[in-house]
Amino acid sequence: MKKLVFLAALVSTTISAQTDQNIYDIIKAVSEERIKNDIKTLADFGTRHTLSDTVSSTRGIGAARRWIKQEFETISKSCNNCLDVFYQNNFVKEGTNGRIVKDVWVVNVVAVQKGTTYPNNYIIMSGDIDSRVSDPTDYTSDSPGANDNASGMAGTIEAARVLSKYKFENSIIYVGLSGEEQGLFGGQGLAKHAQEQNWNVIGILNNDMIGNITGVDGVIDNRTFRIFSEPVPPTETERERNARRFYGGEVDGISRQLARYVHKTVKTYMPEMNPMMVYRLDRFGRGGHHRPFNDVGFAGIRIMEAHENYTQQHQDIRTENGIAYGDTFEHVNMPYAKKLTAVNAINLASIASAPPAPKTVELGGAVQPSTKLKWEPVEGATGYKIYWRDTTSPTWDHSRYVGNLTEFTLEGIVVDNFYFGVAAVGANGHESIVTFPNKILRD
Repeated sequence: MKKLVFLAALVSTTISAQTDQNIYDIIKAVSEERIKNDIKTLADFGTRHTLSDTVSSTRGIGAARRWIKQEFETISKSCNNCLDVFYQNNFVKEGTNGRIVKDVWVVNVVAVQKGTTYPNNYIIMSGDIDSRVSDPTDYTSDSPGANDNASGMAGTIEAARVLSKYKFENSIIYVGLSGEEQGLFGGQGLAKHAQEQNWNVIGILNNDMIGNITGVDGVIDNRTFRIFSEPVPPTETERERNARRFYGGEVDGISRQLARYVHKTVKTYMPEMNPMMVYRLDRFGRGGHHRPFNDVGFAGIRIMEAHENYTQQHQDIRTENGIAYGDTFEHVNMPYAKKLTAVNAINLASIASAPPAPKTVELGGAVQPSTKLKWEPVEGATGYKIYWRDTTSPTWDHSRYVGNLTEFTLEGIVVDNFYFGVAAVGANGHESIVTFPNKILRD
């Protein structure tokens, strides 16, 4: 009997550590040519400013969003109508802020791929539809927005093309968000819609500028990308804030765990890439379309290039002192955009293939030579994995698969010296996002 038990444990450990061939196939399936064509199509709409023309079939944000919806519908037809495609509309009144100079409907284009086991659990990939020039209220001048953010929008469409060929346990949403440059209105609208529909949002991967490798600082880098994540949710309670003084967790909110998940998945399946976790909501003093989701308590991160070129960002198209300003098609590096699209696709697939994360994880072991953890069982999990790391480490560096248990003691591991977390593991070996302890285990 002991031999059989040991063998079962060994098999379980192997399952939890294996890689999934489907993930490698997904990487290969991402098409640079299709991404290139989509970026070109989006840039050729002239301007996609939120307040631009909605009637023309060739110019303006109206034409762009109709084309995006048509692309999602074409993808859906090829997978036996596996996507639910619709517009999500938000009315914004003139004067809401200084960039809304007339009444406008902010329209998001949404495509939902329903999960087979947990259809109300959603992992989201977003790109921004809209573009702008130097003056954020100028909605008539040419604003091709090739990198910002046709690259992220094209990546989102391509991820839908690739992943629609598969079935996943959790639902995936591919979305083009509008109104980003005017004040993150599209994200606000979709986040509110998610709450109204009682969606359980696992997290959002916001892609904003994934096509530039030549920085304004002169650095050329086609492998490094940034993952921005806030430390803790703005919705945390006063009790939770007070608890952090004594138990830690200043850098362990739900968005930070999502960032760590992306980092780990990329290091496993795309080791040539260099994911760079940035401990900040977004760039210094700036914002992105994941923030509205963070604001209501959902996990959200921004994935983007590591080296920006500000001469090609939010600029009127012109040449000054030999410098070509403007966010035009020729400046986008297509192989890099393909890589970051693959980064998104494999994380969407991994999260969508995993059981839900444990809701409650208890941690104990004060003044003891061991650490105790206890967690609620997760529907669909066949086992669990305990992670721990030095308190100053950005990543989960140590782990132990413990099988289908709901409590475990790590002998010889002093609770004071590390941070801990627990992930649920499915029969296919895919893991949930790590849950940081949210309750004290008392003897």
